[in-house]
This record gives sequence, structure tokens and C-alpha cells, in this order.
Amino acid sequence: MMVAATFMWATAGVVTRHLDAARGFEVTFWRSFFTVVSLLLILPAWQGRAVFARMRGAGWHLWVSGLCWSVMFTAFMVALTLTTTANVLVTSALTPLFTALAARVFIGQRLPRRTWVTIVVAGAGIAWMYAGKIEQGEWLGTLVALCVPLAAACNWTVQQHGHAKGHDVDLVPAVLVGALISAGLTLPLAWPMDTSAHDLRLLAFLGLVQLAIPCVLAVLCTRVLTAPEVALLGLLEVVFGIALAWLGAGEVPAATTLSGGCVVIGALVFNGWLGWRSRHAAQAAAA
Repeated sequence: MMVAATFMWATAGVVTRHLDAARGFEVTFWRSFFTVVSLLLILPAWQGRAVFARMRGAGWHLWVSGLCWSVMFTAFMVALTLTTTANVLVTSALTPLFTALAARVFIGQRLPRRTWVTIVVAGAGIAWMYAGKIEQGEWLGTLVALCVPLAAACNWTVQQHGHAKGHDVDLVPAVLVGALISAGLTLPLAWPMDTSAHDLRLLAFLGLVQLAIPCVLAVLCTRVLTAPEVALLGLLEVVFGIALAWLGAGEVPAATTLSGGCVVIGALVFNGWLGWRSRHAAQAAAA
């Protein structure tokens, strides 16, 4: 299910490239709008109508998490209109490292040496990817894409803080809150709209299949898989996304993107594998 979720997440780039007229904030609004509609149907069917009452008493963690989701939704789609799918996906893959740094600063969690090494290596890979882009004046897409892992790091840190205080944040209702905020904020910026019927069908697909359904699947997976397993499987979105954009939209990634992206993903996978092996050894010793 987690592999299926990452594949559905990865369809955003190739679907966006087939839009006729919708661009920028208009794309973001419609995707968020259809996500809201989808979750308003999925949530009561899955968790019962009481889910909305629980949201009202969930505390500030849920609303901060929802705000983070709204930044992620908006920045991701806007970045796709400013730079390539590969650049956006590789930049978003920095989320685990940014989360580790945020947890260190705001929660006081210690970082192992391997994570610091990974940060340096991944940073070098990102610098190599974007050096040519900045020279070409495409720095804006890079800055917008960086908002995604930064907001995601804030989101996971808030959830960890809530868990430590005994206030677990339900991921899917927070996604609904984020989609509502994103749709509300981008509606004035998307006006006047020039969305065709063809575009609306594709954007409805993004709202339901690319966002709402995989988020539900991911929540179900977290009940069985460990956090490192979920994080490592989530990196498949980069592979799937670049391949789909390449095969389905003819968006050939630049050589610097492929080489720098391999450095980033390789560093993240190696760090995650070392972390999993360390925890497994500790559990075996305790047993």
C-alpha cells in the first residue's frame, strides 16, 4: 500500500504538464478544492461522522499541522509551474533531514554523526543540481520548492511534540484543514479563472487520486510499518515522479539533476539504512 501511495503522489508532475490553460495558483486552488471534497466524503465513511467533532477539540497541534499542509500543497504545485518535476521532487526529498534538524533545535533530540554527514552530502548534491539553474535565472522555482521540505519538517516536529504531550495529531483531518486553508488563500489569487473542462478533470484526479487517497493509505501503513520504513519507501516518489514525467510528458531531466539527485537520494537511503540497522541491533541486544 505504501508503494501504491508513493506512485499516486508521483503523478502530480506528469498530470500538471498536460493541463491546457490552468496555471499557478489556479492549479493549486482546484487541486485543494477537490481534495476537500474527496476528504469530506472519505473521512465520515472511514472514521464516522464524529471525526468532525473530534477535530474541534483536537487542540492547536491539529491547526498548526493543517497550516503546514497548506504551505506544502501550495508551494509544491506552484513550484511545478516554475521548474522541472525532477527538481521539485528531489528538493522535497530533503524533508527527513530538515525534520531531524528541526527536532534537534525545537525538541532537543540528538542527531547521530551519520545524520550530520548525510546533511553535508545531500547539501552538496542539491548545490550541484541548482548551480546551473541559478545561473540561468531559474532560482525562483528552487526557493518555492524549498518551502515544501521546510513546512513538512515543521509539520512532523509539531506532531512529535503533540505525541510527547499526549496529544496525537490525526494526519488525515489535518490534511483536510490544510486543503481548506490552501483553497481559501489561493482562490483570490487564481481569479479570473481560465480552467477548461479538460483541466478540471485532471485537477479532480489530482485532488482525489494524487492526494486524498494516498494520504489515507499512508496513515494505514504507519500502523504497521516503522517510521524509517515509511520514510525510505516515500523516497520512491522521486523515482516514480521523474520516470512518469520523462515517459508521459517528455520532460527529460538535466544531467546535473540526475547526478545531483542520485547523490541526494543515495545519502538519504544510506542514512535511513544505517538508522534501521542500529535500531534493529539495539532491539536484538535488549531481547
